[in-house]
This record gives sequence, structure tokens and C-alpha cells, in this order.
Amino acid sequence: MHQALYRKWRPQTFDDVCGQEHITSVLRYEVMQNALSHAFLFCGSRGTGKTTCAKILAKAVNCEAPVEGSPCGKCAACRSIDSGAATDVLEMDAASNNGVDNIRDIRDEVAYTPSALRYRVYIVDEVHMLSPSAFNALLKTLEEPPAHVIFILATTELHKLPATIISRCQRFDFRRIALPVLAGRISYIAEQEGMELEAAAAERIARMAQGGMRDAISLLELCGSARRRIDVETVNEMMGSGGRDEMLEIVSAVIGGDYDKIFSAVNEAVSSSRDLAVFWQDLIAVYRDLLVVKTTENASRYLDLTDAEAAKLSALAANIKKGTLLAHCRLLEDALFAMQKANAVKRMVAELTLVRMCDPALDTSAEGMLSRLERLEDAIAAGVPVSAAPPKKQPAEEKPATQAPEAPAAPTVAAAPKAEPPRAPTAPKASAPQPATGGRVLHRIRGFMNCVERVRRENTMLGSFIADAKAFLTDDGSVVIQLTNPFSLMMLDNADARALLCRCIAPDIGQAPTPSQLVFETPDPAAAAKDTVLDDLLDAAGGKSE
Repeated sequence: MHQALYRKWRPQTFDDVCGQEHITSVLRYEVMQNALSHAFLFCGSRGTGKTTCAKILAKAVNCEAPVEGSPCGKCAACRSIDSGAATDVLEMDAASNNGVDNIRDIRDEVAYTPSALRYRVYIVDEVHMLSPSAFNALLKTLEEPPAHVIFILATTELHKLPATIISRCQRFDFRRIALPVLAGRISYIAEQEGMELEAAAAERIARMAQGGMRDAISLLELCGSARRRIDVETVNEMMGSGGRDEMLEIVSAVIGGDYDKIFSAVNEAVSSSRDLAVFWQDLIAVYRDLLVVKTTENASRYLDLTDAEAAKLSALAANIKKGTLLAHCRLLEDALFAMQKANAVKRMVAELTLVRMCDPALDTSAEGMLSRLERLEDAIAAGVPVSAAPPKKQPAEEKPATQAPEAPAAPTVAAAPKAEPPRAPTAPKASAPQPATGGRVLHRIRGFMNCVERVRRENTMLGSFIADAKAFLTDDGSVVIQLTNPFSLMMLDNADARALLCRCIAPDIGQAPTPSQLVFETPDPAAAAKDTVLDDLLDAAGGKSE
């Protein structure tokens, strides 16, 4: 009868366990020194060796001639445990035996001494599935078991265990196995099984296993069923994945707004009967790598990539802003959840999401607005006027029927900013001048909300009075604060409030005004209604003429 490779190549000694040396070294020492705990708790993600180490430990504590803390595998005790004939080693799946009656049976059995071995060992897998009453029944026995009993609990979800259970056990955290370790192990297994496995394909399998040895060996067996040399293309074909190069091309198409490429990629994935959820997870993985490259200085520390892949990723990251990257990640995450709930419309979800990623104007989420504001700020910082609407693309093969050569359409983004007259030195952060009553010229103070926050930190009440106010600089250096009502004006028109405002507004205007330079007023309601947030944005973007 055929035996799965992950069972055939299950480690039999602590030396064979890969990537968990921080655990196996402690277990071997305890066995060698006969300083065993009465209860062990093995926790970690799937396929990292929890059950394997539990079985090896059960053999080691009962082995007649252990070798440096590992079972010899030759004595009668080791052979009986390997064959499953040892009645003193009991393995229980808590997922299907999670009732209080199952734990009561264990509690009654522990009173009896082992029939043939030195220790009676209970291995409880997926222990987090036990019911609350079963946990309560286990508490006293787990805390003070007989000297001949050892409990080994294994779980993938530690947070579901009661603290009273965790505190009674010696806890070991199994880590995800590193990519080089996984690749080396499956390369060795492939060689022993007579498979031709390329190094790049081994790395691809290891990356898709996400730190789980069992998953990596199962993927190797799946790819080996093709009965041909296993290369990267074979792995992608068997797993329904398009490969990293295809994902990078899709990201490049999203950045460049290439809709044809996007629809072609989705169509190819659907036509080849690939799972769009796998396709989407590969795309999310690339965006995660882009986020790491964009936000860290030493990205290679967090990425398992070749030099060529790292170079391609860096080139893409240079063409995308952080805000846009965050917006795309949120759209990808939402789309993945939508695909899991509605399998019938996966294709439409994928296409709609990619189209929204191409055009920031179609994304109304907070992240999408952040991306658009980031682009606007970059344009303002560069001194480039930006119009309110994006340009409409004109097909290359089509030209307008009537076009006056002497009056070409004005470009949306100017090649060079329009020269402006020098501003007053007292208003370094003021916006374009706005005419006001009394013959004054007011320059709006950008970042006045920063001043409001500073006032709130020192005096919450005064901060509430200027929360909706507008601040301007005049050519003579005075600061005009337009308040929303006369009551706010009355509360702010005193020496203490003026001193606090002068101190808090100084960073925003680049100078420290005197209290006498503060002018409080309540503007005419009709004029205030015309001055909206949209006007502020247009001023900042250079869209309002002077």
C-alpha cells in the first residue's frame, strides 16, 4: 500500500527534526538528565513538527538505550511505539474527542501503572478543541499527575487555551521553518525518491509551503506525480499559480493603467482553470513584498528573494507612492474576502478591483483618499499646477473633426510653474492672496489645524472656540482670525488667550507675532459661505487664478 511521503519521511529522532533546534536541544537535555516535566505544551502553526516531536519524546522517555537524548529506534519499547502496539502511549484527537467524558476516562486511567513501558504518555492533539467542562476536568490531573504519567498537549491556536492549562505545562513555541531549510529538506527527499528537482523549483515549493514541512513535502509529492523533471513551470502548473513574474507584470500594468493587460491576465487565469483565490493570494504576496521594500531600509532581511527578483521589486516600488500602496492593499484584502463568500463571481470581483486600483478616482475609501491627497501634495511641493479633472485620452488613430491650430488645448500639468511676484517675508506659509473687506489682502495660513491641536493640548476650552476658525496673514504681519460667532470672539479677546495663540501659531507662519498683532473678527455670513474647503484645495493646487 502506498504511503504518503510526509508519513514516510517523518523524523524518528530529534536529530532529524528540521528548523526547531531551540526545542529539540531542550528536550534532549531533559531526557539525558532525567529531568522531565509532567506536562508539555507544543504550540505553533501547522506542519512545523509538534506531533512528530511528541511521538519522539514518548519514545525517548521509554527507550531502553537512548542515544544522546534521542530514541534508539531498535529496542522493544521503540519498536512497539512505532508499530502502534504500545498501550501505554495513547494519542487522542481532541477535535473528535472533546467531551468531558473522554477526559474522565483519562483521569480514571492515570491511576494505573504502565503495563509494559516506563511511562504512560498521553498525547492530546488540537487540545484547544476541548470543551470548557473538559478543561475543568483536566485541571487537577494535569497539575499533579502520578509520577509515571506524562501529558503532551499540542495546539495550533494557543489563544483558545485557558490560562490555567497553560500555566500547568512546560511550553514550547514551534517556529515556521526557514525557506532554505525547507528547500534543502525537500531537495534531499526528492533525491532519495529518484525525482529530478531543480533548485529554483525547490525554493518555489518552500515559499508556497509558508514555513510548514508537511505542506512542502505534500507539494513535492504532488509535483512529482507529473513524472517529469520538476521545474518552476511544473510547480506553477500543478498549484494553479501564475508565478512571480506574472504577478509583477500585473502590478506594473496596474501602476501604468494598462487595462488590456489586466483583463488579459484574469482571462488567462480563468481559461486555464486556475483558482482565482490562489491567483489573488499570489498578487497579495507581491504587494506585501512591495510594502516591505517601500517602508524598510533592509528589505532583504524580511524577504526570501533572489537578487533578480529583488531588483525587479525595487524598480516597481520606485514608481508607486506609499499611500497608493496602502490603498491597493486594502482593495486586495477586501476582494479576497468577497471571493471567499461568493465563489460564482470571483472573476468579476477580481476585474472590478483591478480597475479600481488603476484609477484612484474610483476608490472612495480612506486609503484611496490618502493616495489622492499624497499625489496632490507632491504636485504642490514641486510647484506644478494641477487641474481639478484628469485629462481625457484621445485615441492615436482618431483626431477631432475641427481643431484650430492657433488655439491648442491647455495642458493639464504645466511644464514649468508660472512665475509669481515675491511674497511678503512675513507670510512664508500663506496661500494665494484673497481680497477682503477694508482694502486688505489676506493670505490664508496653511496648517492652521496644527495650531488648533496645540491650543487644545494646553487649553481644551480655548481650542474648541477656534476649531472652526480661519486664519490669515496680512501684508503688515498681522494675524487675522475669523471666528464663527461673537461669543468665541469674547472668550478669546483677553491677554492669556492671545499669548497662548501667539505661541501656538508661530511654527505655522515662521515668526512669533505679538498679542497686539492678533485681530479677531466675525466675517460677513454671505462672504463666509463662499469660502469653502474646496476653495482651499483649489488654492493649494494652483487652480484658482490670482
